[in-house]
Amino acid sequence: MSDRLPGFSTLAVHAGAQPDPTTGARATPIYQTTSFVFNDADHAASLFGLQAFGNIYTRIGNPTNAVLEERVAALEGGTAALAVASGHAAQVVVLQQLLQPGDEFIAARKLYGGSINQFSHAFKSFGWNVVWADSDDIASFERAVTPRTKAIFIESIANPGGSITDIEAISTVARKAGVPLIVDNTLASPYLIRPIDHGADIVVHSLTKFLGGHGNSLGGIIVDAGTFDWSTGGKYPMLSEPRPEYHGIRLQETFGNFAFAIACRVLGLRDLGPALSPFNAFMILTGIETLPLRMQKHCDNAKAVAEFLAGHPAVASVSYAGLASDKYNQLARKYAPKGAGAVFTFSLKGGYDAGVGLVSKLQLFSHLANVGDTRSLVIHPASTTHSQLDDAAKVKSGAGPDVVRLSIGIEDKEDLIADLEQALGA
Repeated sequence: MSDRLPGFSTLAVHAGAQPDPTTGARATPIYQTTSFVFNDADHAASLFGLQAFGNIYTRIGNPTNAVLEERVAALEGGTAALAVASGHAAQVVVLQQLLQPGDEFIAARKLYGGSINQFSHAFKSFGWNVVWADSDDIASFERAVTPRTKAIFIESIANPGGSITDIEAISTVARKAGVPLIVDNTLASPYLIRPIDHGADIVVHSLTKFLGGHGNSLGGIIVDAGTFDWSTGGKYPMLSEPRPEYHGIRLQETFGNFAFAIACRVLGLRDLGPALSPFNAFMILTGIETLPLRMQKHCDNAKAVAEFLAGHPAVASVSYAGLASDKYNQLARKYAPKGAGAVFTFSLKGGYDAGVGLVSKLQLFSHLANVGDTRSLVIHPASTTHSQLDDAAKVKSGAGPDVVRLSIGIEDKEDLIADLEQALGA
C-alpha cells in the first residue's frame, strides 16, 4: 500500500497478519504448541533476559495470539496489547501491575455484575480496595481520590443498562490525580468508541463478546495506550523500579511507550498464567474480520427493537442511549455516533415476576449469561448476573428487580420484534 493509513475495516481484516512464510497459508495458522526451539544458548538467554523479542512458551506468548494482539491494538489505536484467557483475567493482570496491598482503585458503580463481584470480594484477598463512584456524577470520582488511589476503572458503555460514560470528563479527573484511566470497551468495541482517543490510558475487553462475536470462544485483552508516565512519583514500582527477575531492568526505561503491555506479559501473564488458547485466538481473529459489518447491524437492530419496546403498554421504561428521549443520548452522539451499541435494558410494569416470566416466554431470544453474540440474547439480571447484590445495589448498577437485559443480534429485526410482541402479549 501507499503511505495512506488503512481504514477500520481494512485493519479488521489485515492488521498483524501476513501469509505464513513457510506454507503460504493466507489465514493465520493455529500454532498449537506449548514451546519453541531456540537457535542456540545465546538466543535462549537473550529471550529470557528480555534482550530480544521472540517465542519461548505459549503461556507467555504465541504467534497466533500475537496477530490477535497486534490487530486489536491497531483497532484501538494503542501501542501494544496482550491477549489473555478472559475479560476477568485481563482485569486481574492489569491491576496486578498497578496496585500493592492496601492500595485503592476507583470504579464506576455501573458495571458488569461479575466485575462488581470481582472488585468487591475476590480482590480483597490481594489487599486491593475498590472505592465506588457514580458515572453520572463526575465530582464523585474527584471526591473518591486519596493518596492510596492508583487507578480509575469505567466501562465505555455500561453493562447492563447501556448507559454511555463521559470518558473525557473522567479522564480529566484521572490526570489531575496522576493515575491511569482504565476503560472496559467490551460493549462498544473499537468500531463504536475508541477510548484512547478520549483520554484512556489502558483499554480492556472481554474478547468473548463483540470482538469474537459468535459465542464460541473465551478470551480477554489488554491494550496499552502508551500515554502514561509510569515513573511519576514512584507510584508504580512494578514499572519504574529495577526488576530483580530480569537483572535489574526498569521496564519503563527499557520499553518506553509500550512498557505497560510488556509488564502485563512478563510480570503478570508469566506468573499468574491465564494464557489464551491459540485455537481461541484463531476463532476470535476470524470474528474480528466481520466486526464492522456485525456491529452496524447490531446497532441498527437494537434501535428498532428499543423503539418498539418504548411504545409497548406492558413496558414501563427503556434504557437505550440510541433513543432521542434517553438521558444518555447526547453522550451517545458525542462518543458513539455510528450507534449506541446492542445491549440495553427495559423495565416491565409487572416487576420482578413479569421479568422472569418474559424470559421464559421468548422463543427466538436465547436465555443465557452472555452478550455480543450473532444471536439475540436475554437475561433477567436481578435473578442471575446481579443476584449477589442487595436490592439497593442492583438499582444503582442498573439491574433493578423489574429490569430485563437484551443483547440484540444480527437476525431480521422484524422477527425479533415479533418474538417480543408474542411474549409480552402472553
